[in-house]
Parts: sequence; C-alpha cells; structure tokens
Amino acid sequence: MSQADLPPIAVPEADAGRRNMTLLIQLRWLAVGGQLLTIFAVSMAMDIRPPLPPLLGAVAMLVAINIASLLLLQRGRAVTNIELTAALLFDVAALAWQLHHSGGLANPFASLFLLQVVIGAILLTPRSSWMIVAATLVAIAALRINPTPLVLPAPYASDPMGLYLAGSLVCFVLIAVLLVAFVTRISRNLRDRDAALASSRQRAAEEDHIVRMGLLASGAAHELGTPLSILSVLIGDWKAAPRLAKDREVQEDLADMDVAVQRCKAIVSGILMSAGEARGEAPQLTTMRASFNEIVAHTRAVRRPGTVEFNDRFGTDVAIVSDPALRQVIGNVLDNAAEVSPDWTSITTSRDGDMLVIEIADSGPGFSAEMLEGFGQPYRSTKGRPGGGLGLFLLVNVLRKLGGGASVSNRDAGGALVRIFLPISALARAEGDAA
Repeated sequence: MSQADLPPIAVPEADAGRRNMTLLIQLRWLAVGGQLLTIFAVSMAMDIRPPLPPLLGAVAMLVAINIASLLLLQRGRAVTNIELTAALLFDVAALAWQLHHSGGLANPFASLFLLQVVIGAILLTPRSSWMIVAATLVAIAALRINPTPLVLPAPYASDPMGLYLAGSLVCFVLIAVLLVAFVTRISRNLRDRDAALASSRQRAAEEDHIVRMGLLASGAAHELGTPLSILSVLIGDWKAAPRLAKDREVQEDLADMDVAVQRCKAIVSGILMSAGEARGEAPQLTTMRASFNEIVAHTRAVRRPGTVEFNDRFGTDVAIVSDPALRQVIGNVLDNAAEVSPDWTSITTSRDGDMLVIEIADSGPGFSAEMLEGFGQPYRSTKGRPGGGLGLFLLVNVLRKLGGGASVSNRDAGGALVRIFLPISALARAEGDAA
C-alpha cells in the first residue's frame, strides 16, 4: 500500500485572507503586465507619447507592493482585513496616479476603479468596503484637477470620441474577464473558509463530547477502584484458605476470577492514566513490536485459541513511549471485531515510510452504507444498543490528536476492515526519556 492510498490528514485552516491576498498579488502582476503592454502599444504602435517617467514609476510601485505582499505571506500567519484594505488602497492610488498623467477622466480606463470597488466589496468588511468606495470617489474628484492631457497624433486627433469608445470597449472586456476569473476564485475561497469554520465547530463539539465522556469515565474508574481492590484481597484470602486450598476446581475458578479482577484493575489504571491522574509514574518505555505483541497477547487471552491472527510486517523495531489511550482504542476495535466475528479476527502492522499502518479485519457482516458514510461520528453503531458507536468515534479523535487518522471499508471476501495510520514520530521515544 502506498502513501497515496492513505486518507489525507486534513487540518483545514479558515484562512481565506491569505488566499485572497494571493489573488490580489496575481491580479497586480496582470496589471503590471497589462500596463507595460499598453504603454508600449500606445507609444510604438499608435505613436501617442505619454509621459513615461510617472507611468513607469507607478508600475514600479505596484511591483514593490507585490514584493511586500509576498513577504507578508511568508510570515505564515493569517492576513488581516487591514492588510487587505491597505493593499487595495495602494492599487487605487496607483491607478489614480497613472490616469492623472494620461488624460484624467478622459481616459477610458478610468472605469477600472469599478473593479477595485467590486473586489473590495467581496473581500473586506462593510466599513472597509465603503473606505474603498470613498477612496475611489476622492481619486475621481482629484482627476478633475489639472490632469495631464494626452497629445493625440493626426489620425486620432480628428476623432477623439472614436478612440475613447475603442478604449472603453477594451476596458469593458478587461473588467468582465477579470471579474469572472477572480470573483469566482474569491467566492470559492470564501466557501472554503465557511466549510473550514463549520469543521472547526464540529470538532469543538466532538472534543467537548470527549471531555464529558472522559470525566464520566474518570469518575467511574475512581468509584470502581475500591471494590476491585476489595475483591482482589478476598480472592487472595480464599485461595489461601485451608478448606479451599485442596479443592482444585475451586482454585482454578479463583485463578480465573483473579485474572479477571486484575484485568479490570488494569483497565481502571489505564483510564486514570489517560485522564492524567497516574501520579508518580514514569512514562512506560517500550518498542513498537513489544507494544503490539502485548496488545495481541491480551486479546488472545480473552478469546478462543486460534481465533486471533497477528501479522507483523513492521520491519525494523522502533523505541516508543506507550500511549494508554491509543492502546485502549485499538483494543476496543479488536473487541468489536471479535464480537461480530468470534471465529476469526486479524491485526496486521506495517510501515509505510514514516507512517505506522494498522489493519484490523474480521469476517462478520461488514459495515452498512450508513456506517461507511458517517464513520467517526458518535452513536453510529450496527449493534442497535444505547450508547453504542463510541468505539470508532474515540478511535478517530485519539488518532487525530496524534496527527493520524483512520478509514473503514468492507472486505471483498466479506467482513469489515479498519485501517489506522499514525506518524511514527508521534510515538517515538524522545532523546530525553529515560531508558
């Protein structure tokens, strides 16, 4: 199985600002190219002599703004509304400067102010959008004050309106193309942002659900601790009692009871450790292979012999710090598989690059279409009992905390397949951990 076969680890960011700033940069590069092309065409092909220093100076300013915007994006943080507003205000100022030195309002490209107003209305907050409108109105008013007229050569001087209409047509086509291209992409960015926000809200609700379940589990573990300790002491007393010491059948039953009580105490300790209440205990250092051998051995101990198949394809072993929560949720998946498929369950561990891949298969009825569609959501279960469906929900959330994920599918040969993938670095032992 290749890395591409694994579901992506998606951590969507609600950062339309960065994407929108990228679009503004692209739009500005197009403006720079279009302005240079227009200046060249007007000067060379049409023999109109505009004042080149101020026009090229504005182009240089746009290039400088783009370089500054790229540096802004390299910081890695979200782009604010103020920064987007400032970028658009610079664009308005640059366009006003160029129009002032190329005919003022008599230049048909004055309609490009409309493009900036529309982009501002889409990208910015209402107050900032009106700021862009006010800036364009100020620019238009300023263009009426002593603009630099264009000196037209003989072919165009006799019909300036024809030249204006031709320029207006070019400007209309330019605005239409840019609006369709960029507004469509901006709208898509906004939809992505809304989807990311919805995902964040869903994740927050799920984490709140997990916290409440964790508090309930921790409280139950505390309550169970005392009776389990009493049972353990009583079983030890019964095993040592003279009247029962000679009864082999009773001793075997007591041994089974002791194993069951010790397992319950281990589960309770694991719950408290996952809740951060295992005080005074050092992290449990082990290896990847030893950890899964322990999980499989525990699973085999409570199942019929020969029903649990383990395929170790991990390769070179890795030192890790055992995570009780991860062991618990993997154990839950194995228990679920064994419950629907008591005659055969399989766990396979392998390595794909820097990822640990765990596959748990069974020969049961498989997942329903509803389960496949709602995988990872709480209370989605095929067992039809109250409180069911939390095993896979907890699995997904524990893996997500560790930077991994999971997927479910139905096997071609029948039964279900749960695939778990996790960065090995999430479990690897740090240099400072004691051996």
